Amino acid sequence: MQRVVLFSALRHSALTARVHSVRLLPSAAMSTLLINQPKYAWLKELGLSEDNNGVYNGTWGGTGEVVTSYCPANNEPIARVRQATMAEYEETVQKAREAWKVWTDIPAPKRGEIVRQIGDALRRKIKVLGSLVSLEMGKIYVEGVGEVQEYVDVCDYAVGLSRMIGGPVLPSEKATSSHCGHALIEQWNPVGLVGIITAFNFPVAVYGWNNAIALICGNVCLWIVAEVLEQNNLPGAICSMTCGGADIGTAIAKDERVDLVSFTGSTHVGKQVALMVQERFGRQLLELGGNNAIIVFEDADLNLVVPSALFASVGTAGQRCTTTRRLVTKCNFFFLSIKDESIFRFIVFCTSTLYGPLHTKQAVQQYLAAIEQAKQQGGTLVCGGKVMDRPGNYVEPTIFTGLAHDAPIVHTETFVPILYVIKFKTEEEAFAWNNEVKQGLSSSIFTKDMGRVFRWLGPKGSDCGIVNVNIPTSGAEIGGAFGGEKHTGGGRESGSDSWKQYMRRSTCTINYSKDLPLAQGIKFE
Repeated sequence: MQRVVLFSALRHSALTARVHSVRLLPSAAMSTLLINQPKYAWLKELGLSEDNNGVYNGTWGGTGEVVTSYCPANNEPIARVRQATMAEYEETVQKAREAWKVWTDIPAPKRGEIVRQIGDALRRKIKVLGSLVSLEMGKIYVEGVGEVQEYVDVCDYAVGLSRMIGGPVLPSEKATSSHCGHALIEQWNPVGLVGIITAFNFPVAVYGWNNAIALICGNVCLWIVAEVLEQNNLPGAICSMTCGGADIGTAIAKDERVDLVSFTGSTHVGKQVALMVQERFGRQLLELGGNNAIIVFEDADLNLVVPSALFASVGTAGQRCTTTRRLVTKCNFFFLSIKDESIFRFIVFCTSTLYGPLHTKQAVQQYLAAIEQAKQQGGTLVCGGKVMDRPGNYVEPTIFTGLAHDAPIVHTETFVPILYVIKFKTEEEAFAWNNEVKQGLSSSIFTKDMGRVFRWLGPKGSDCGIVNVNIPTSGAEIGGAFGGEKHTGGGRESGSDSWKQYMRRSTCTINYSKDLPLAQGIKFE
């Protein structure tokens, strides 16, 4: 089970804390914590200190293991968090279940008003929160701010949704002697307590997708929003939080009181979570790995292809589930020179583009191991391939050619900025190669052929949950349901009708006649 730790406790601001994967280094007395340096004085604007509580259930606490959070840009310690004990987890779940009794009685539009206030609180702190994401996760500043903006956008979306959720009224077949006399409706009710386990790479946005929509549906969450709830005289346990390691993660997955477990992370850990939740017949929402491809046809606009491939392959240093890992290009004499020029332009663009470090030292080792495997399996290193000689976990954006489409390393989701350029001959071949990996998250083609576009979108096209045309594989909008198929887990978060995953459906028949007809014309006489 992935270990998680809360750093941005934000006790005195009106915002959400975040769960964040960190290196499991022993905590120690540190006089060089970044939070104490003048350059990082803004951290204290968020109510943070050297030692921060990792439990919130209406009050702050935490008496478990102390974990230190490190900045991946220089591997220096930022601050410390005291995690939850199992007893504190138990207390938090109990308080959250009690808080649900209050929250679910509030009309959905009024729940939406609370979510609106959460969005406004985020707006007021968006720059400093974006800086915090950048400092602790390693994203460049604009990506950090963009992630907080995504939570704001989802709050706005959820506010409108709070006035629109409803089930259909269906025609009943049960006829009485004089008229129908029956109403057939669908009723949607909240599932109850939603346990949210998020990943290091999107510590704000992924939580925001789940939290904002789960709240307006009438659920409480095992995570955190503090001051907004307190200002509205609502139980803080509506959004509780317990930071912890494998023990807390396992407890959430196995706990029958947690009605829905939403897990975002690796496929490997997702399988463990899924098995534990399924064993108790619980509900789960899984957002797991991706091995995403951009397919470039001979009629593609390279002015779109190059920046799209750049953003999608090296944005967040390749640490997005929607990162482009395979660039599949048309292989014929006419296009080879264009393809080579495209690679050259891509390399030049990479060297002048700002991007951040990998999250951990372990990720740097994974990067180096993947490069060696690619070479051993026949790949040609076109650019990159080295660890940068500077503090932190910086590595060079890397491109390989010459690998087979089904080479083991090509089918491996290495969470680093390595792009495999692969030649194809026919449309059918390209579509098949897109679909042959185990994951099915995001995909994209670049073409001007409208027939090809609709074949790509159709049943014999991409088998992914996100299917794009002339845009990159990453950068999803909040209005569309986000998620994928196969080993990506099948979950859907954010837009469209994803709210249904946070609710349970009842089919209800109401007899307002004096007769008792049966369905299918059956007479029990």
